[in-house]
Amino acid sequence: MGRTTGDSDRRIRRRALLVGGMAAAAGTAVLARDELRRLWWRVPGVEKPRKAGEVDFAGARWTAASSANFRWADRPDDYAIDRVVIHVTEGSFASAVQVFQDPGHGAAAHYVVGQDGRVTQMIRELDVAYHAGNREYNERSVGIEHAGFVDRPQDFTDAMYAASARLTARICARYGIPVDREHIVGHVEVPGTDHTDPGPHWDWDRYLRLVRRAGTAPDPTPTPTPA
Repeated sequence: MGRTTGDSDRRIRRRALLVGGMAAAAGTAVLARDELRRLWWRVPGVEKPRKAGEVDFAGARWTAASSANFRWADRPDDYAIDRVVIHVTEGSFASAVQVFQDPGHGAAAHYVVGQDGRVTQMIRELDVAYHAGNREYNERSVGIEHAGFVDRPQDFTDAMYAASARLTARICARYGIPVDREHIVGHVEVPGTDHTDPGPHWDWDRYLRLVRRAGTAPDPTPTPTPA
């Protein structure tokens, strides 16, 4: 009697082990499939389907950067977005837009903000822009250029601050980015960079106040706005 019970127990245990192993294998296959799908979008040159002229910020107009100046991606699914990087163009609004369309330039930001408050989006936020000079920061951040020069405080106009703050507030709300100086940084603060922007005349206290204030306003729905 004891042997029969023992044999039955062993058979039950073997069956449970087999079923459990099959379930574990199935679970592993699902995880592997999901990981492969995520990794697929990391392959350079893979373009996720998107609508032509669509913008992520409702106040922006669309002008496409050269595809040589960014990498197709599927953020935040493949790379979490937890930073906004503030740049200054060291030139005019028009020259920044023009150079970001040049495939030989090798760099571009997601957005360009003008002194009159206009905002042009050149790269979708889901893609990795070559703007920070640091691969990890490129993959985890959204880059915003501001037309002007770091040594000219008059270039940082009220209209520019207000428009940029609304833009940054929407980005922070979209990805759950804290509105503080750890997560909203200047290009100069990116590790390994040799840039000095936005420079000593950029008013960080004012800017963060404006971003927080803009964060309480309703979030408009992005619409296609081709240039």
